[in-house]
Amino acid sequence: MPTNKIILGFVGDLASGKGTICKYLKEKYGTESYRFSTMLRDILKRVYLENSRENLQRLSTVMRENFGQDIMSKVIAEDVKNDPKEIVAVEGIRRPTDITYLEKNPGFHLIYITAESRLRWQRLVERKENPGDDKKTYEQFLNDEQAEADRLIKSLGTKAEFTITNDGTFDDFYRQMDEILKNIRHASKN
Repeated sequence: MPTNKIILGFVGDLASGKGTICKYLKEKYGTESYRFSTMLRDILKRVYLENSRENLQRLSTVMRENFGQDIMSKVIAEDVKNDPKEIVAVEGIRRPTDITYLEKNPGFHLIYITAESRLRWQRLVERKENPGDDKKTYEQFLNDEQAEADRLIKSLGTKAEFTITNDGTFDDFYRQMDEILKNIRHASKN
């Protein structure tokens, strides 16, 4: 593991652009990224259950209640620790326990991504990541943000070192990320 590893942790509102920024980081900087939902999707696939938002939330609750609130944080921290890349991204941070182990690393930086709610709803409907997303009403979307898994995002976002507002163009979004990475690299040299 590189001693100067940069770990970018992304907490963000539903459909704010977390996956988009991780894809950009991979393409531009060769960054590897890890999602909390990947381990949940793997389990649901293995037991032949639909990868719906409801099933993901239910499985997350069962795992945390039976194996400890920090179980998923432990898995992600191990994945990050074992990754040889200089820059690693962690996507989908939702709770304070999600960063319990990551924040012990001096190279960890929490970044909050947000955008206007109606714009995020449109993105969710268009991307169709989970079954039924393409038929979701704006009211249902707002309800989803009140689910247990998403309720703490905004308060955790207030603890972030950096905030990106993703209401503009891709170029604007990427420029904000590049500036944050430049600041992190500059600070680590001092």
